Amino acid sequence: MNQASYISPGFVVIGRLKAYYELLKFRLSFLVAFSCGFGYLLGARGAVDWATLGFLSLGGFLISGGSITINQVIEKDLDRLMKRTMGRPLPTNRVGVGEAIVFAAMVIAIGLGLILVYANPLTVVLSVVSMVLYSFVYTPLKRVGPIAVFVGAIPGALPPLLGWVAATGAITHEALIIFGIQFIWQFPHFWAIAWVADEDYKKAGFKLLPFGGKKDFTTAVNIMIYTLFLLPLGLLPAYFGITGINSAVVATICGVLFLSQTFILIRDCTREAALKLMFASFIYLPVVQIAFLLDKL
Repeated sequence: MNQASYISPGFVVIGRLKAYYELLKFRLSFLVAFSCGFGYLLGARGAVDWATLGFLSLGGFLISGGSITINQVIEKDLDRLMKRTMGRPLPTNRVGVGEAIVFAAMVIAIGLGLILVYANPLTVVLSVVSMVLYSFVYTPLKRVGPIAVFVGAIPGALPPLLGWVAATGAITHEALIIFGIQFIWQFPHFWAIAWVADEDYKKAGFKLLPFGGKKDFTTAVNIMIYTLFLLPLGLLPAYFGITGINSAVVATICGVLFLSQTFILIRDCTREAALKLMFASFIYLPVVQIAFLLDKL
């Protein structure tokens, strides 16, 4: 046997597992799981069932990973066109389309099963709605126009609401508040990413930037307006007694710092400014959510 061409079975298995891991997009799915747990802890109001919290978060992670896998199946040929995605498992044929579909169905089914057992049917229904919107509505709309950002912001903001519903069994005004914060946050977040990845997105025909899709003053102002809305929204949890004043102060400081990055984008209209705004969006949400939790627990 030619040892130079021999590949050990262990190496093949590790490579396949790594490919499936990449399909799940661990960091993004982890953020979904974190947001589910965040919503549950707020809704539980101290009466935390740790098994429910753990399996709800795991269910959210799996449903997110399965939805993202479906997204990659649908966009396989488009991913080959973009530098940032051409190395994914499907464009590189490390995983076949059929395998990816079976994998997605399996992890989504497990995730929904966990949520049904440890939460309630309403949470399952909302999870299915989130999966369908992301995989089968948002994904094709990315080539239609910026309406995709609005549609994508709905499943993107559902995880904390799912957590609240898992804890309480109802969609209350408190649930809508934490949903609303994450919903509005999606717009500057999406648009900052779309600005940074604009050249790649154009290769795939993605149209996510607002008002004609230009990286200009008008788009930067729109990003600023949506970021500005986060300031009053960040105060609503304290106003309605979900959290306290300390987290309201943290949310305001984070909101002002986030907003300041949009002014730099308005002034410069550069990729570098958009990149800083994108990183600011990554920092804002978990910091504010952690502040809400610490203020409540």
